[in-house]
Amino acid sequence: MRAPAVANAPRVPGDAAAPRCRNMAAAELSQALARPLSILQQPDCGRAARLRALEDIRAQLQGLPLPGEVLQEVFAARLLRPLSRCLVGDAAERCRELALELLRHGLSHGERPCEALPVLLPALAQRLCPPQGAEPSEELRLGLVQLLGLLLQRCGASMAPYLGDITRVLQATLLDHYAEVRRESCSCAAACARAMPEHFHMQSESLIKPLMQTISHQHYRVRVDVIQATGAVIQFGNGNSVDDVLSHMAQRLFDEIPKVRHAVTTVIGEWLLHLRDRYSYFHKLIPLLLGSFTDEIPENTKLAWTYWEKIGLQWEKENEEDLKDKMNFSVSPSHYPKGETRPGLGCRELVSRNLSKILPGLCHDITDWVEGTRIKASQLLYTLLLHAEDHITQHMELLLRTLYQACSDEASEVVKNVTAELIGTFVSPKVSLKLITPAFEQTPKASCVMVLAAVIRGSPKEILQPHVTQLGNTLSQAGVCQRSEEVFYMEQLLYCIQALIEVCQEDCKEISLQLMKVLVTIMAIPSSQDLKEKVEITMSSLAEVQQLESFHCLYKQHIIQLLEWVSVSCEGWTCYSPEVLQFEVIATHSGPVIGEALDDFILVLKTCLQPNRDPQMRLKLFTVLSQLLQKASETINSQGLFPSYLETVIKDILAPNLQWHAGRTAAAIRATAVLCLWALIHCEMLSPKEILKVKDELMPQIIASMDEDSKITRLMACRIVDVFLKVCGRQFDVDKFKNTYTEVLKRLDDASCDVRLAAAHTLANWFKCLKDSDVKSSMEGHVEFLYQELLVHLDDPDENLQKAVLEVLKEGSILYPDLLVREIEGVVHKHQTPLYCNQLLHHIQSAKESAL
Repeated sequence: MRAPAVANAPRVPGDAAAPRCRNMAAAELSQALARPLSILQQPDCGRAARLRALEDIRAQLQGLPLPGEVLQEVFAARLLRPLSRCLVGDAAERCRELALELLRHGLSHGERPCEALPVLLPALAQRLCPPQGAEPSEELRLGLVQLLGLLLQRCGASMAPYLGDITRVLQATLLDHYAEVRRESCSCAAACARAMPEHFHMQSESLIKPLMQTISHQHYRVRVDVIQATGAVIQFGNGNSVDDVLSHMAQRLFDEIPKVRHAVTTVIGEWLLHLRDRYSYFHKLIPLLLGSFTDEIPENTKLAWTYWEKIGLQWEKENEEDLKDKMNFSVSPSHYPKGETRPGLGCRELVSRNLSKILPGLCHDITDWVEGTRIKASQLLYTLLLHAEDHITQHMELLLRTLYQACSDEASEVVKNVTAELIGTFVSPKVSLKLITPAFEQTPKASCVMVLAAVIRGSPKEILQPHVTQLGNTLSQAGVCQRSEEVFYMEQLLYCIQALIEVCQEDCKEISLQLMKVLVTIMAIPSSQDLKEKVEITMSSLAEVQQLESFHCLYKQHIIQLLEWVSVSCEGWTCYSPEVLQFEVIATHSGPVIGEALDDFILVLKTCLQPNRDPQMRLKLFTVLSQLLQKASETINSQGLFPSYLETVIKDILAPNLQWHAGRTAAAIRATAVLCLWALIHCEMLSPKEILKVKDELMPQIIASMDEDSKITRLMACRIVDVFLKVCGRQFDVDKFKNTYTEVLKRLDDASCDVRLAAAHTLANWFKCLKDSDVKSSMEGHVEFLYQELLVHLDDPDENLQKAVLEVLKEGSILYPDLLVREIEGVVHKHQTPLYCNQLLHHIQSAKESAL
């Protein structure tokens, strides 16, 4: 290929050259281009020749700087049409590329580029628009669109007659497979909209569909450019297209790329400031802009606030006459959410006047199936309510329904964004409680409790004070605090109480009893220790605001009312009655205070622990009584008054429940009754005098209890019999002595070592009692039998029991020593360990010698 010919390039006149010189330069340039142009116009010219001709033209045009007028004259007269034909019809990609380059050069440096429009725009449309458009090269398609952008830049409004061709081109290129072509097309669309707004509105709608098809492109830069182009197309075009793009723009607020969200915020802000029909679209555009307030990127949040402040000020200025009174006499609220800056008057008014149109759709979005939508909607709801302030009163019913649903959301972020505190801040409790309380009583779900707690937290103390009693009565109703045993529900109920205490402080004294009922109910449900600890902390807070030392003082203040409260229905209690658990909490958690209300406490036990009542319920109450008796001095006997109730406890409560009945539950009841009796004896509340009064009634049942399946019951029964023998064994008749030793002797074969040892100890006391008894002479045969059985147990595998039996025989040898010696001599040769027999004989012999 030969080098470009530049030797014959025309002389360039200087700045002072006359028009005649410029004409001569144009003539010279035309002459220099004549040969390559003639080659281009030959129909049988080959590819190489066309390529050389185009390169020659480029060398002539770009070799030396040419005045714009000279270039314009030559370009329009000689080059435009041949180059356009080459651009459209040349099969060689390199030729089309050079033709495009030369066209761009001519349009960039020529003084009247608009003259090229009648030729170039049809050529562009032919090359880019279907069905004729078939430019296969991505780079050339990009260059063609850039050429269109250059025309828009240089010609501006002069391109209005060709607006139809331009929009057809852009409709095709906005959907091009090459991302850079789409981006350049977006720039062209925006430039077209700005260049001829008077005419563009007639064609703008045709670009909306391809723009929206591209707005979700995988390249974020394309998405940014599409959003910016959409902003210009609608702002300078037909405003009715706003409805067609809003859903797509809203979706881009969820884009993971911050720059995309930034672009949306910018476009929406510009529309709200400059869109001709913006007043008609405030209710649709405001939510999109305010949605950026919670963007995770501070720059985007700041941009949204900046636009919003400008929009509010502009609206104030435009509606100054309507806002005159509010601007002159506006008073800032005395109670405002902490950490929040109050928006300007214009911003607040904009939201208030459009809230009725925004809120229904937003409330629907909070229940959307997509979690991200619900989170964004909940965040936006907070922003709207912060602006609307007391205007939200008229929307309370819809708002509350929405908040109830939001509180039940599976996404913790949605629940966190619940804005019920603002209801307490801006809406009178007289209104909000009137709406919340009925729903609360009809279907008290955890969400209702959460909303009420939030309303309380957001309310000023002085405004909430007249409604404290109503709140306390509502929360303490059985249908509210006892409706569910779900831990989550009870936690929310607890938070509600905490909010009341935190806000109302000393005013809670009016409803102290009601709050205690709720706290007792919460503590009564089966739950984690963590929740119980929270309840204790809340009780301590309630005591503190009343200037009491501890929550025990609260119990002291209300113990009688609390017991009366739970015992109203005690005659109908079953194991499923919540009052049983509440009674347990009051009895065990009040500490020493329960000792001051024994009348009511014992009456409840007497009523509920009759044998004909629900077995499971009796078992629970016996367990409570057993726990209290183990620390009697710190609980039921803290005032030293319990002994005066012993007769009732034993005869009316314990004795009836020691009678044998079939079933495991009945056995468990007998076991706890025995434990209670042992606790009375062990803590020495059951004095010898009292034992003498009840021995005839209790002794047969205790002896029968030594045959129970429960090891602990058998053990406690042996110990109780042992105590009874010590206290009143010398007063037993023959039958009682006989029945006692017979059952105790059986326990020497018990499976439990502890029970066997306790039985041995009891038999030792039996011998002591018989020694001083008047019926000793009548018991010789029984003593002989007892000697025989005890000697057998000297061979027990347990060495501890062997020693215990040895001590029993030593104690019993005092009664009939000669009889025991004969029994020993008769079996000593059979014993595997005759050592204990010899020790026993030696002990008897020593005792005789001492007696002499």
